[in-house]
Amino acid sequence: MDPHLRVDHDQLGRFSRALGESLTSLAEARRALEHVRADQLGTPELDEACDGFQDRWKYGAEQLGVRIKAVHEGVRLSHQGYVQLDHAIASAFRAVGRRD
Repeated sequence: MDPHLRVDHDQLGRFSRALGESLTSLAEARRALEHVRADQLGTPELDEACDGFQDRWKYGAEQLGVRIKAVHEGVRLSHQGYVQLDHAIASAFRAVGRRD
């Protein structure tokens, strides 16, 4: 196992943006389904099944959104922290180099 920690800032930033975009997509999908009414689809059995799905989908999508938001925030903060750390290390090396 490699004892050194390596973080690809660009990839971490892309991952953070992808998580943010997934939150937007999930919200858009939820909004689109809010306008679909089960009684517009057909038979009473299908309507009932669709109502059940709509309730489960809404709850599941809300829970998924909460979890994605938490992961997104953690990744975003990690990305910021690694970028700041790299800048601080580079500044420290420059400062040491000027003293020699």
